[in-house]
This record gives sequence, structure tokens and C-alpha cells, in this order.
Amino acid sequence: MIDISEQRAYFYKGGQLAGVSPVATGIAGYRTPTGSFRVSEKNIDHRSNLFGHYVDRAGYVRKSSVDVRKDRRPPGTVFRGASMDFFMRINGAVGMHAGKVTGRPESHGCIRLPWHMAKIFYENAPMGTKVTVRQ
Repeated sequence: MIDISEQRAYFYKGGQLAGVSPVATGIAGYRTPTGSFRVSEKNIDHRSNLFGHYVDRAGYVRKSSVDVRKDRRPPGTVFRGASMDFFMRINGAVGMHAGKVTGRPESHGCIRLPWHMAKIFYENAPMGTKVTVRQ
């Protein structure tokens, strides 16, 4: 269960609370959807195909924090999607994954967890696991 107002994830196993983690959910314009969902895909080393950086041939970031739908690619660069380790898709492009968590909304709609907690959740939530997101 993800509580947006608390910026917390609650993991239940067999009906018992087994873990709690801080999260970072979506900012204005990229709100995390509320409702009841199921884990529909798992990918341990997923990369975003929408958000990331434009890098040159040497791997240097030339333009950071881009949205490929809005930000033009500078000549001589390629898109490198943001790393989303321990990705678990729950609704369209939205999923839970490892990322920066500061206690406030700051994602593009996904639910970010600290790396060590994302790993635990990933290892203990099989495909089809119910995920409830509430305000």
C-alpha cells in the first residue's frame, strides 16, 4: 500500500505488516495515479524510455533531466534513460523502483524507494501482487 500524503509504502505479507519505507511520488503535472493495481512487469535493471539525459559519445552528460517528448536532443548526443533498478510496473508507464527519496513528491509519477528497500520489495512481491495507492 502506497500512501501519497504520508510519502510511505507499507508492505504486507500474509495480511501482516512486514515493512515500511519512505517513498517519493509524482510532482504536479506528473501525479502518481491512485487506485488498486497489480504488478504487471518486473525488471531488475530497467531504464526509462521517457526521462533521462542526453550524453555525448564519450558518455558525458550534455543535457540532464530531459523528457524526450519535450526536450530537443543536441547534435552529437544520444538519449540515456534514467536508471530504475528493481522496477515493478503497476499502471501504464508508472511503477515502483529504486531512486532518490527525500520525503516529498519529486518523481514523474513513479513511486521511488530507497535502493535497499526497492530490492527487498522486488524480491518479495511476485507478479500479480496487489498494489493500492491512496491519497
